Amino acid sequence: MRPIQKDELYQHMSQFLKAKGIEMTDGTYPRSVKAGCSMLADAINLSQKSITLAKAEIDRNLERMRQMIHESTAPKPAAKADSKAKAAPSPKPAARRPKRKSAKG
Repeated sequence: MRPIQKDELYQHMSQFLKAKGIEMTDGTYPRSVKAGCSMLADAINLSQKSITLAKAEIDRNLERMRQMIHESTAPKPAAKADSKAKAAPSPKPAARRPKRKSAKG
C-alpha cells in the first residue's frame, strides 16, 4: 500500500462534500478538518509501516520454527556399520549378589 499524502484525505473529503452540495471555504472549521485529516493520514501511514514490520518479523520467526520442526522430525541418516560397532557401548557386567552364609557354620 502506498503512503497517503497529508492533504489527500482532505481533498477527497472536500470533493465528496462538494458533490453533496457543501463547499468547504476558508475558515476555522475547514482548517480544523484539514488538521484532523492530516493527523489521520499520519496515523494510517505509521500503522501501515508497523504492520509491515510486524509481518516481516512474524515471517522470520515462522520460518525459524518450521526449520526447527523439520530438523527434529527429519529421519536420521543411516550410520556406517563400522561406526555403529565403535559407538555401541559395551554391556556392563551384572552385579553379583553376595553369597549367603550357610547355617552350618
